[in-house]
Amino acid sequence: MRSELKGRDLLSLRDLSRQEIELIFEATTELKTLAKMGHFPKLLDGKTLAMVFQKTSTRTRVSFEVAMAHLGGHALFLSANDLQLRIGETILDTARVLGRYVDGIMARVFAHQDVVDLAEGSRAPVINGLSDFTHPCQGLTDFYTILEHKGKLSGLTIAYVGDGNNVANSLIFGGTLLGLHVRLGTPSKYRPPDEVLKKASEFAAISGGSLEIFEDPRKAVQDADVVYTDTWVSMGQEKEKEERLKVFKPYQLSTDLLKHAKKDAIVMHCLPAHRGLEITDEVMDGPQSVIFDQAENRLHVQKAILALLL
Repeated sequence: MRSELKGRDLLSLRDLSRQEIELIFEATTELKTLAKMGHFPKLLDGKTLAMVFQKTSTRTRVSFEVAMAHLGGHALFLSANDLQLRIGETILDTARVLGRYVDGIMARVFAHQDVVDLAEGSRAPVINGLSDFTHPCQGLTDFYTILEHKGKLSGLTIAYVGDGNNVANSLIFGGTLLGLHVRLGTPSKYRPPDEVLKKASEFAAISGGSLEIFEDPRKAVQDADVVYTDTWVSMGQEKEKEERLKVFKPYQLSTDLLKHAKKDAIVMHCLPAHRGLEITDEVMDGPQSVIFDQAENRLHVQKAILALLL
């Protein structure tokens, strides 16, 4: 698959253009359509992806492994214990070695600087499978899923309620880049970083999108086309759990909150979900939920990313 993205890193959606995102979506549709027909083009025959995991994950590991298998390549799982990043060897040195062994590196890490350093040291492209700053593969999946269900992206309103975390940052970057109206409902203490908001303003000025932040979740959700939530306590924040559960309780995505959105609004969550906390069973399993379509699309979008970058 020929692509101007060949050899590029994917560390954040802010590094992509609108046209490049659309290219990924076109490849996703092509590969997903073929997969539904039982056809799996071996676009990465003989290629290897090193998967570096500081953080565990069901969906990220399985979806990348299956994606590589479908494309004819091989995925190599490397845990934090296997590599001991920053313990005894610098990340730059690790990247210099890995980049000579494999055709690509996917890293799921705590500190965003770790994927930045991997990309700096590796001659092979590096894909951010999640960092504390952003989650680009999830963000691309989210917008692709919205496009599938709504038929368009530009001009839609997406409301995110809860913690202004890495998933929120990706939605902000991608949404303002693609011309959506992004609304956040989050406590002031948990707003995204100023650097994210500044970049989003620049994107919105070009795309015609917008970004608004509310402390009242009902104002964020009002007449929204898409309502999105995520966990209130991410891995590494366990010490803050009690305070976070108390602060975010009013931001639970319930049937009452969902009533403020459009009647045909879709509900999204990147999973894993903590039922009864950030989202209720009624909403997660309800007719407006596209959460499991969203989860499936991680596989298809990541196949496209791998095919285009590797």
